[in-house]
Parts: sequence; C-alpha cells; structure tokens
Amino acid sequence: MFCHLATYTYFCPEFNFEMTEEQHKLLGVFETRIRQLMILCEDLRDENKTLKAKINRLEDSYSILSEENKVIKNKYDNLKMARIISVKQDDFKSAKNRLSKLVREVDKCIALLNE
Repeated sequence: MFCHLATYTYFCPEFNFEMTEEQHKLLGVFETRIRQLMILCEDLRDENKTLKAKINRLEDSYSILSEENKVIKNKYDNLKMARIISVKQDDFKSAKNRLSKLVREVDKCIALLNE
C-alpha cells in the first residue's frame, strides 16, 4: 500500500517563511499548548496567592495562640507556686500540732514523775 501525503505550503508573513501542512499543524498544536500553559500559569499564580494569604492567616493565628499559651503557662506556674505554699503551710500546721501534742505528752510524763 502506498501512502501519499499532500504537500501544501503555507506562507507565514510575520517571518517571511513558507511552511508545509505538517509544520502548520505543529505550529497550531504548539500555539494551543502555549495557551494552555499560560492558563495553567495564571491558575497557579492564583493558587499561590491564595496559599500565601492562608499562610499569613495561620501565622497570625499561631502568634495569637502562642501569646495565649504564654499567659496560660504563667497562670499555671503561679497556681503551682500557690499550691506549694499552701502545702508548706499545711505541713507547718501539722508539724505545729504534732509538736504541741508531744509537749503535752512530756508535760503529762513530768506531772506523773512529780507525784
């Protein structure tokens, strides 16, 4: 079987250049792909802009949450210190009560010895 391609020539006035039909088709495909690439590039620019805005919002949220975390941590440390002081006061009261009890027992022993 014999395949015969027609050879038409196209004239490109911008470049003063003659093209075959195959070259003309390739140029059309090339132009289409360039347009698609330009659309894709614009879409990616829009997505990039959106993502940058989202990053800025997240960074702002992070800063706010970080400050809140510092405040809460400071309150926790203060509460912990108050608890330690409270425990020490309870221990002090307990020790004072034990010491008073021991003194009373010693006084009873001395009183029994004096009888």
